Amino acid sequence: MLKTLWNDECGVILSAELVLVATILVLGMIVGLVELQSSIVSELSDLSGAFGNLDQSYQVSGFASYKDDCDTKARTYGASYSDQADACDCDSNLSIVCSDSGEK
Repeated sequence: MLKTLWNDECGVILSAELVLVATILVLGMIVGLVELQSSIVSELSDLSGAFGNLDQSYQVSGFASYKDDCDTKARTYGASYSDQADACDCDSNLSIVCSDSGEK
C-alpha cells in the first residue's frame, strides 16, 4: 500500500500548474493595485489643488429703507471676507502633508 501511494502521481502536474497560475495572478494583481493606488493619489491631488485654488472671497452690500419722514425703517449692514492664499495652495509637487498653521 505504501508503494502504491509513493508511485501515485495523479494531480502532481495539476498542482504545479495551479501554483504557477496563482503566482502569476498574484504578481499581476499587485502591479495592478499599485497602478490603481498611484492613479487615485494623482486624481485626489488634482482635486485638492482645485479646491485650494477656489477663491472664497465675498462682499454683500447693505440695504436701508426709510419712512416718509426720513427716519430709518429697516437697515441691514454689509459684510465682506477676503480669502488669502494658504501656504499649500498651488502645490505642484504633490506634497501630501501640509504644515500650514493657518492663513497668511
